[in-house]
Amino acid sequence: MLRYLTAGESHGPAVLTIIDGMVAGLPLEGDHINRDLARRQRGYGRGGRMKIENDRVQFLGGVRHGHTTGAPIALMIANKDHVNWDKLMDPAPSTEPGDIISRPRPGHADLAGALKYRLRDVRDVIERSSARETAARTAAGSVARRLLQELNIHVESVVTSIGPIHWQPGDELHSDAVEESPLRCPCEKTTMAMIKHIDQARCQGDSVGGCFMVKAQGVPVGLGSYTQADRKLDGQLAAALMSINGIKGVEVGLGFRAAERKGSQVHDPIAWSDGYHRTTNHAGGIEGGVTNGETLWLRAAMKPIPTLVRPLKTVEMKDHSVACAHAERSDVCAVPAASVVGEAAVAWVLARAVLDKFAGDNLSDVRRAHQDFAREVKRW
Repeated sequence: MLRYLTAGESHGPAVLTIIDGMVAGLPLEGDHINRDLARRQRGYGRGGRMKIENDRVQFLGGVRHGHTTGAPIALMIANKDHVNWDKLMDPAPSTEPGDIISRPRPGHADLAGALKYRLRDVRDVIERSSARETAARTAAGSVARRLLQELNIHVESVVTSIGPIHWQPGDELHSDAVEESPLRCPCEKTTMAMIKHIDQARCQGDSVGGCFMVKAQGVPVGLGSYTQADRKLDGQLAAALMSINGIKGVEVGLGFRAAERKGSQVHDPIAWSDGYHRTTNHAGGIEGGVTNGETLWLRAAMKPIPTLVRPLKTVEMKDHSVACAHAERSDVCAVPAASVVGEAAVAWVLARAVLDKFAGDNLSDVRRAHQDFAREVKRW
């Protein structure tokens, strides 16, 4: 079973990823991961930390001479800002622990985490619940993306809204234009309106959210299953996207819009032309928890960043008095970054489903099983 764990704190020495269950023989180099780490750090509206960090991955195990070995893959991404936090984050006992944070921020895990683990210093919650952890998840998704690319499965994303400013993509995302855009939106006019909205929020000491879409092409029919709830692929994908910091809603295909239409306007007619296909794709590539061979479309909604320059009211945990929330360095808008993390989340779930369907210990085994299944389906 393909799985991974992450570790590390936002201002600790590094964030770490350990991947278990990846096949041997997969071509994998640092640049494959570094590209996605760099994409995650870009985007108009990011905060000051992005000027400090220049994320680069270091392999600590599982990769030799440019290929995976079948052993657990250990990845490390150093936190360059740690040099400014080494005393505050020192794991050794200290008689000078620094200022204790006791004014939890609304919208964060601060208060709930402090109460759950009975922590007096909210810093212990902030460091792990921070979106910095998504760098480690992006690294895991990059490894998964390499497996998918070997099977001609490609995952990409686009930002479709910032606040009330919307843009609707067609079947093609124009990937080059997306990557060149400061907000991962290929429409220049819409991008400028989005930038204006972000600037207004920054001037007001506020933050903004938005939506992004993830698209996966080349996904074979038959990933996932309808036989048990936890094996339904749309459920797994929704869980993966919802676990990203700030994501409050996920749609597959038409999503909530399907509830407004009649059945004849929602379901996709089946046709045959050198294989089964759908004449429309309102389902977004999944029916009954199983991929149907069409392009996978998912959309996720991200709330505004909850750390504000002009903080909301909170309660001082020391004496329960009214106070202003703690202000941590943060972004005004992180939707473009979230879309890259969303790609990683989708790539991971698809890679896990691929290995479940086309099991093998070496890439050649998986590739052969994938090709055999594709030929068999066309004869069915």
